[in-house]
Amino acid sequence: SQASFEEDSQKQPAVGHWKTLMPSKGSKEEPETGCQDAGGVDETQSTEQLNVSRLRSSSVEIREKGSEFLKEELHKAQKELKLKDKECERLSKVREQLEQELEELTASLFEEAHKMVREANTKQAASEKQLREARGKIDMLQAEVTALKTLVITSTPSSPNRELHPQLQSPSKTVFRKGHGRNKSTSSAMVSAASQNVTPEPVSHERKEVDSILFAEFQAWKESPTLDKSCSFLDRIYREDVGPCLDFTKQELSELVRAAVEQNTLTIEPIAAQTLPVVKVSAEECGGPKKCALSGLPRTCKHRIMLGDSGNYYYISPSCRARITAVCNFFTYIRYIQQGLVRQDVELMYWEVMRLRREMSLAKLGFYPSDM
Repeated sequence: SQASFEEDSQKQPAVGHWKTLMPSKGSKEEPETGCQDAGGVDETQSTEQLNVSRLRSSSVEIREKGSEFLKEELHKAQKELKLKDKECERLSKVREQLEQELEELTASLFEEAHKMVREANTKQAASEKQLREARGKIDMLQAEVTALKTLVITSTPSSPNRELHPQLQSPSKTVFRKGHGRNKSTSSAMVSAASQNVTPEPVSHERKEVDSILFAEFQAWKESPTLDKSCSFLDRIYREDVGPCLDFTKQELSELVRAAVEQNTLTIEPIAAQTLPVVKVSAEECGGPKKCALSGLPRTCKHRIMLGDSGNYYYISPSCRARITAVCNFFTYIRYIQQGLVRQDVELMYWEVMRLRREMSLAKLGFYPSDM
């Protein structure tokens, strides 16, 4: 509004600057007297002052109204900005809460999956044990049935088995025995069945005790988890477990396998019956279904490995697969800890690490499950 006023004031002629009207040459009017000139000048000056004061007052009024209008608009804009800031802050809090819930959900899912795998392995071991016991009982029952069939066949009404019925024997051949008599075939059948019966294994109660040095190293690593093997925790595990577990006869291939395990780029897959190796290296280096590429020994290979995206497959024996799998399980768990996906007590995580180390120790000594 102030700008429009200034534009209008520029277009109108300035107040107080009057152009003197010069009488024309042909005018017959007489000039006014000196007194009349003086009175006209006074009236003109007063009129000019009045107009100037009016213009000034109107200009001040317009400026004040414009200033008030601008202040109101500024106040409204500030209120809207505050509301938008509050909304942004609320949305940021909602986003942080969702991210935290998602992280906790992911961690709980990983823990649940790890727990389910352990429970499945435990149930599988218990089922295999029950299966062995059931097979032993079946064998015992089959032996008893066979013995009873033998008794029935050898003892009929037309030709009874005199050993089963001592009262049918002649007095001269009757032998007085001390205690109760037992049929030989039944006794032998029972003995053979008893020898085939599988006795349940005694339940072992394992005791554990935390090693202060190992626990201190794990605690120091847990404060700032890293995969750098220069720290004392991983350096010990590399020297005592990972290195010996991945130390195979073929040293060059062993180094490649170790690097692939550390970089999480190793792939293990079962061998199909009709699968043929598609490789770019010699068959001697890759092994075959009857030869292990890591040990170089003639073994039945049920799995093969691929290092990265090279496309080269290497056949491995069950023992080598157990050793590689044990090391991969260890690295997977410490990666979960490093990424913050394991939300457990430090002591529970420590014992899980010790269990994985025990699996590596057993694997490098040649122990592996029968289903490998």
